[in-house]
Amino acid sequence: MPTTQQLQDFTQQVRRDIVRMVHAVNSGHPGGSLGCAEFFTCLYQEIMDYSTDFTMDGKNEDLFFLSNGHISPVYYSVLAHSGFFPVAELATFRKLDSRLQGHPTTHEDLPGIRIASGSLGQGMSVAIGAAEAKKLNGDNKIVYSLHGDGELQEGQIWEAAMYASAKKVDNLISTVDLNEKQIDGSTDEVLPMGSLKAKFEAFGWDVVEIKEGNNVEAILHGMADAKSRTGKGKPVCVLLHTEMGNGVDYMMHTHAWHGKAPNDEQLELALAQNPETLGDY
Repeated sequence: MPTTQQLQDFTQQVRRDIVRMVHAVNSGHPGGSLGCAEFFTCLYQEIMDYSTDFTMDGKNEDLFFLSNGHISPVYYSVLAHSGFFPVAELATFRKLDSRLQGHPTTHEDLPGIRIASGSLGQGMSVAIGAAEAKKLNGDNKIVYSLHGDGELQEGQIWEAAMYASAKKVDNLISTVDLNEKQIDGSTDEVLPMGSLKAKFEAFGWDVVEIKEGNNVEAILHGMADAKSRTGKGKPVCVLLHTEMGNGVDYMMHTHAWHGKAPNDEQLELALAQNPETLGDY
């Protein structure tokens, strides 16, 4: 089991990767990626039971589905540092003929990627199907998914949520990145959603809140709580309160960096706030 310091060091390197990747091609989504760096680190370094000998069926291992696919930089960085593909391949992000497209794709055969995502709202439906398949196969592993809070403005999410509770899909943990921001402003400005906790509970889900979603210890504790609630007849929702752009001061407390790359000077500022820990690609 990695120590808290090792998880923090891993996260710091992931933040470096994110800003370097989007800067190199002047394209990508750093804000949400940075906000979820601790979550992805904990998920792949401690929480999930998986094999880097990747197969699409994922039998007898935990599965993860990224629904808000635009935060691919954090996903790619963590997959690479977890051993799915060479870290050096991060340098090909969003370039022609790269396996690391701006939104994850499956036809590139990139290990770790199970669905093409980017069209928001679809990931929960896919995760539910995978969870039901595990039940049919007698596979007791867990299916995880991640969603943006702005993504929950999509109607398909709520159709899926209704189905999951009705069919007692209780081997599913769906996490919502609750940073209260989306590309055009705050979620309350764009389309207020009220209490997501009350909504998911009304839809028949068990809900866990992680108030400190950028704290590795809080994430580990909260996700362990969520896992303890599986197998009891209800799907589990985790509301992960994060800060968009976390770890880079000028990207925090604003939606402006949802989909904007830093310039040369801004890159150096970001890197100075996150010294190298695992070695740059």
